[in-house]
Amino acid sequence: MNVELINHTPEPDKSAAHAALTCYSEEVPEKEEMSREKVEEILTKIKKSGHHSVIEHASFTFAVRDVSRSLTHQLVRHRLASYSQQSQRYVDIEDFDPVIPDSIDEDEDAKKRFDELMEEVKETYTALKEKEDIPLEDARFVLPNATRSNIIVTMNARELWHFFSLRCCKRAQWEIRELANMMLDLVKDAAPVIFENAGAPCVRGPCPESEEFFCGEPIQQDGSD
Repeated sequence: MNVELINHTPEPDKSAAHAALTCYSEEVPEKEEMSREKVEEILTKIKKSGHHSVIEHASFTFAVRDVSRSLTHQLVRHRLASYSQQSQRYVDIEDFDPVIPDSIDEDEDAKKRFDELMEEVKETYTALKEKEDIPLEDARFVLPNATRSNIIVTMNARELWHFFSLRCCKRAQWEIRELANMMLDLVKDAAPVIFENAGAPCVRGPCPESEEFFCGEPIQQDGSD
């Protein structure tokens, strides 16, 4: 997996603070005149008050590479976002190198079965796409969730907060949790005030899960397990 923050709103912390200050000022203030201390003061109050709409003015675009189709199917369920994904209709998956979960990779028998099936899939996909009467978009029907894919993702800061709350949790599926943690590290560098204490809910307070689903191992305040 490779994740890169390829674009974001200039000065996202200041942009969000500027939007917040505009809500409570007679005149639109000058963004350039806001000190870092002022930005931190405004955003701290805003986040405590729940007036989170102002952080929607900050958006972030990521290039995500070499993840499974299983992950991207989960990712696009976050609907307040924009996605551009590698097309299997037009891109020939010539180098079929599936994503392998550790649980399978570390089990000799499971790994053997997985590799045998993936090799059969690869051979079938190749044979189908070489037939003149079968287009690539139909040959792709044999490709599994393990197939690697690339996707561009754009989310605003408010949606990212929601995404991190769900997907940084230890109960999230391992691959999308890894993605969420990598994205969180990137946006914390770009917007440290907005994303202070972002992540799984247990970073900020009690776990919201029921007793049935509580993992029993809350994430520490510094983000470590």
